[in-house]
Amino acid sequence: NDVGTATNYNWGADNNKYINGSSQGASGYTVYGSGDVVGLALNVDANTLQFYRNGSATFSFSSLPAKTWFPWLHINGFSFTCNFGQRQFAYTAPSGFKALCTTNLPAPLVTKPNTVMDVKLYTGNGSTQTISGLSFSPDFVWLKCRSSTPYHRLYDQIRGVTKALYSNSTDAEGAYQTTYENFTSFNSDGFSLGTTTIDNGINGNGQTFAAWCWDAGTSTVTNTQGSITSTVRANATAGFSVVTYTGTGSAATVGHGLGAAPGMILIKGRTSTSDWPVFHSGLGSQTNDVIVLNSTGAKQTITNYWNGGVSSTVFGVLNGTWAHNTNGVNYVAYCFAPVVGYSSMGSYVGNGSSDGPFVYTGFRPRWVLLKLSSSSGGDWALYDTARGPYNLNTPKISPDSSAIEDDTTLWGGSPSSYGLDFLSNGFKLRNTAGGSHNGSGFTYIYAAFAESPFNYARAR
Repeated sequence: NDVGTATNYNWGADNNKYINGSSQGASGYTVYGSGDVVGLALNVDANTLQFYRNGSATFSFSSLPAKTWFPWLHINGFSFTCNFGQRQFAYTAPSGFKALCTTNLPAPLVTKPNTVMDVKLYTGNGSTQTISGLSFSPDFVWLKCRSSTPYHRLYDQIRGVTKALYSNSTDAEGAYQTTYENFTSFNSDGFSLGTTTIDNGINGNGQTFAAWCWDAGTSTVTNTQGSITSTVRANATAGFSVVTYTGTGSAATVGHGLGAAPGMILIKGRTSTSDWPVFHSGLGSQTNDVIVLNSTGAKQTITNYWNGGVSSTVFGVLNGTWAHNTNGVNYVAYCFAPVVGYSSMGSYVGNGSSDGPFVYTGFRPRWVLLKLSSSSGGDWALYDTARGPYNLNTPKISPDSSAIEDDTTLWGGSPSSYGLDFLSNGFKLRNTAGGSHNGSGFTYIYAAFAESPFNYARAR
């Protein structure tokens, strides 16, 4: 049976060879039957697919297109036992070929994701307290009250503990410092908070909070790889950097320190009232397309908005709409590059079904961010396994809103109708309500960070 409209090659039960459901004639070999072992050897270097029956080579396909391939089996009324290498093969695999199993995946660069990114949950006490237990010293901490409606707070090591930014707001950094802010230090395994008396902020008494934390390395340096000199704190192995720079008012480039092209960049004017333009590799054009973090709007296409796009050393900036290079304005950019087995950025198309799209990331996710990009009206949605430890994972927070976790107004009166399954190698959409996550035919972008690489992960 054919797999939808996907390109497929198979050996049919009628002993014919098929490409995309079209018979290519008889195989020329004895048809397989009960008790036979059928083998396949896919060579993605030579673009060939060789079939075997009981250890002997039969026919092959050549000139396969350069695509991502998946094995599949289907014959009505029959059952199969599949061996992808989880036990010894009945017949020796051909020389140079490996079993299609996680043991043969490349070793991940980040073997323990919780040493560079993690989630902490805590309850505010309205007084001083230290949040500890991380396996690293955080350099970027994103906080949100789950049970009340203060703004998101974002802090980083370069700008300092008194300089909050707000993902759901255009406000400049530290706009509420004298009244609401009380982030007092970055520590070796967490961070410390001060007294909160109003707004609930990041330590309101009895309120529940989520903290999303990243490690950006051990040193802050001056970067001259772009036409604008930037200040960079980077963890290249984990694909994350914090970058600050001052706008020049003209087309320019800014060094990010990652040694790999970012898949997502969040930018905010620190000293201006301005939006949060977002670069994302899943939007389409990496030169012209932009979306805004503090908005429910769709992506916008603005000619050369990223001034040539991004590279392994720099990202481009311009002055103008959603400016990220206004003369004299100080900016911060949070840059994320995909790292195999640890982080992934991309896009998917919804199908409107509870059996929604599966998104391969190469790891079991710890943190997933989603946004409808092809149409307006969809809130950003942030999931993690600290707040949602089981499938179906439904607790969500919206970075573009100060709303509480799973706010009924924000999610059409039915927040539990929106959810994901977190799997050993990605996530699967499970909702049919509305278009914010899985509307049929709509395009969505995502960013995800690992709880465990696929090499070692199991589904929950």
